[in-house]
Amino acid sequence: MTTTAVGPIVADVAGEGFPVVMLHGLGGTSNMFQPQMRALANFRVIRLDLPGAGRSPPPAEPLSMQTIADAVLGVLGTLGVDRAHFVGHSMGTIICQALAADRPELVASLVLFGALAEPTDATREGLLTRARLARSGAMVEIAEQIIGQALSAHTRDNAPVAVAFVRESITRQDPEFYAQNCEALSKAQAVDARRISAPTFLITGDADAVNPPSVAQALSDKIKGAACSVIDRCGHWATIENPQVSGQRMIEFLRRVDREMRSFGASGEYDPTIARIIRR
Repeated sequence: MTTTAVGPIVADVAGEGFPVVMLHGLGGTSNMFQPQMRALANFRVIRLDLPGAGRSPPPAEPLSMQTIADAVLGVLGTLGVDRAHFVGHSMGTIICQALAADRPELVASLVLFGALAEPTDATREGLLTRARLARSGAMVEIAEQIIGQALSAHTRDNAPVAVAFVRESITRQDPEFYAQNCEALSKAQAVDARRISAPTFLITGDADAVNPPSVAQALSDKIKGAACSVIDRCGHWATIENPQVSGQRMIEFLRRVDREMRSFGASGEYDPTIARIIRR
């Protein structure tokens, strides 16, 4: 594995094969996809610490969903990636959708964990409140709120390592830049999902109280050919709460897309007909 810093992003790159780009959500880092690395052994996996998160350096300009998307494109250009599968979680799924709509030639497929189109009005207000809490130094309080609200009861009762991971991920964030990410997400606007033609697979937990299965299904219904799958006894952090099932469903989808790409002779060529074929 190699680690590369490009502008406001740190990228971990491992393996060889068709690229898979992984974008975490609010309060996450590239580590939230660590449990899926073995399943992705035959791919070139590019996991990003997005601007203001994890190991990434302080951003030079205020964060917004657009500046984050632009930073992702900058990293991919530096790494020579002109087409890839994209895997996102929560806030990262909004970036994935924007790239799929605006740069269809870049996006071979989408796997979206805990996806949303845009925050509700109540969620926008909650994110602004959380930004104020972060700036007051209350990252531990935020972490405890997320553990109580975003993880399933089954995870809290039976997976103490997953709970510890989420707590560590939140408390290790820089308070100011975590606050800026909260504010950026609070202003996010949905893309026109009808413009997304890449094969798309949404995976959500049945106990996801942040973006419930109904939210994922509503988004899936707007994307032509998309499919949605629900994991039992799982909350919002599916890749950590149930890493085995998350990895299995993700890799089955990616392999199916790759087979269809090869069957159409898609050696990097964009073919929107694939979106209509990949359906569960």
